[in-house]
Amino acid sequence: MFDPTDLPETEDAAAWLAYAERLTAAGDPRGEAIRLECGGGDRDRSAEAYGEVERYLGLDALRADGSWRFGWSRGFLDEATFRLAPGGAPGRRELVERLLARHPADVDVEDPEQWEGVLIAALLAHPVSRRLRSLDLRLTDFHHSAERAAAALAGSPRPRLERLSFGHGFEYLFEPGTGSAGSRIDPMEHHGVGLVRTEIWEALPALRTLELEGAFLFPSVDHAGLTRLRTRGAVAADGSLFLPGRLPALASMELELECDVFGVACSADQLDDLAVAAQWYPELRNLDLGKVEFDADPSEVLAALADSPLLPQLEVLTLREPAAAEEGGAEPPAALAPRFAHLALRVAGAER
Repeated sequence: MFDPTDLPETEDAAAWLAYAERLTAAGDPRGEAIRLECGGGDRDRSAEAYGEVERYLGLDALRADGSWRFGWSRGFLDEATFRLAPGGAPGRRELVERLLARHPADVDVEDPEQWEGVLIAALLAHPVSRRLRSLDLRLTDFHHSAERAAAALAGSPRPRLERLSFGHGFEYLFEPGTGSAGSRIDPMEHHGVGLVRTEIWEALPALRTLELEGAFLFPSVDHAGLTRLRTRGAVAADGSLFLPGRLPALASMELELECDVFGVACSADQLDDLAVAAQWYPELRNLDLGKVEFDADPSEVLAALADSPLLPQLEVLTLREPAAAEEGGAEPPAALAPRFAHLALRVAGAER
């Protein structure tokens, strides 16, 4: 008997065409969609075929809700982006109830701010999502959906997921968010604990780029293959600038941390964590602090960096432009200059 989960172990088109024939014989419209895709045929016909696939797999209702946008490759989801569609469409509750009937979960369906997590979990629990290559989750009701999304991600291996963007937007860090039904979400309630408690990293062996935005998301990130980390906000559960974790392959880290809602800039004392970070990120070569606003003048920041055991391994260091414009820019004092001589010292992207 044909097993649709017995996938080709190669990217060779001939192997996938043979797989497509078996799908078609089993009555699965993904066979025709793969055949059109591998044959380099008409894009409109391919899109129409994948529309039929979505109806066959029950994903058309998720598409129609307007929160998910996703693309296909060889019969499986290849990339997906989530942004909760505003307005709480009348059909959303009915959709959530249908999804929960299929996959029961501890959700109060009377609370619309718990629906976002159901919409996310429904797609990530579907077998066709397991070959996702890129996933972008921008959460609105993050007090509920961050943990539910993480649990859904960890629910099955994602052997091809290379890029993950995860978090919630904000104008000023630590400002209360507004839920989709108008409730006040206080991020400070998650300080020290983190919004996400489920460990997801083992389920993402191919992850290479991680982008995090928000406050108090993860206690740590431990991943053997991650090479690029970009953060906006205080994404560590304890609010640290440098996210704890063992990242032995990390080569590039870009951080953004402006004044928070209380008017407080990032403490320069956080640079002391670089002593430990040298152990966390042994392969880090590019450290971009160009969007970090410290509560100290540039000379103090440079002095702290000069004393860091992480500095010798860096090849590129970027500092914030407004601060560098004061007191002689990013040029280190003469006494410290030899410690920076081995790297490219930049100000907001302009090499010095």
